[in-house]
Amino acid sequence: MVARLAKLHFQSAGLGALMRAIAGWSIAVGGLLVLAAQLAGGLPALDGALRDAALGGLMAASATALGAAPVLFMRRIGAGTQGLLLGFGAGVMLAASVFSLLLPGFDAAIARGATETGATLVVASGLAIGAALLLALDRALPHTHAPGQSRSVTAVWLFVFAIAVHNIPEGLAIGVAAGDAGSGNAVATGISLQNVPEGLIVAIALASAGYGRVFSFAIAALSGLVEPLAAIMGSLMVTASAALLPWGLAAAAGAMLFVVSHEIIPESHRRGHETLATAGLMTGFVIMMMLDTMLG
Repeated sequence: MVARLAKLHFQSAGLGALMRAIAGWSIAVGGLLVLAAQLAGGLPALDGALRDAALGGLMAASATALGAAPVLFMRRIGAGTQGLLLGFGAGVMLAASVFSLLLPGFDAAIARGATETGATLVVASGLAIGAALLLALDRALPHTHAPGQSRSVTAVWLFVFAIAVHNIPEGLAIGVAAGDAGSGNAVATGISLQNVPEGLIVAIALASAGYGRVFSFAIAALSGLVEPLAAIMGSLMVTASAALLPWGLAAAAGAMLFVVSHEIIPESHRRGHETLATAGLMTGFVIMMMLDTMLG
């Protein structure tokens, strides 16, 4: 089916085919705009934490689309630049896990009457649960790491699918953190920052496999839409029981740490640009740490 889609996308087109393509994209974009307007209109009716989660998720999804936009003008990025961007995203997620999720989770457990030892056990247990859930998801769903130089159509689509799957813990982190006034804005901002290079890499992967620029941009942008949905789910979870907040924050951190170690860092080093990847990671970590301090 994927191969057939690629064939259809690249067949020579006359004026009639061009008009059909324009009409199809117009309908799709129009539908998305109407849906976005309806969602925006319904946000004021939501309570504070749920509204913040939805807004944070939409901001993260918009950042993915923003990052994918350069593919409309370019088709490739160098291996060193890609390693730098991936390292930056890893650094942002590492800092967000520590300063915006684990430490607030510890404070939330203390606020609910736990001792320092008890709070440490809660955070450690939640972190392990989050990582274990992502490991189970990683094993259960078919996917691949970023495709190699050959970039087969199947490998590219599995890579895109993997990115969409790994947006789930990011969205959950936004939703859970929305219940904590001190870290919600920082988490949403940090994840949005790392979604910019992520969106670009997904779009470039599709364009490098031979897909059109508009198509590559659209799929990369759509891959981020799972985040507002996951954010709402995370917010609903902790809203149902305040006791779940420290567990939710720690589990979201564990899931993000798993993604950083299992996917992003290995991929940033895969093409032999470890120094650039490490520089990106350090830069992302410092920027996110500063953002957490200023927004918190």
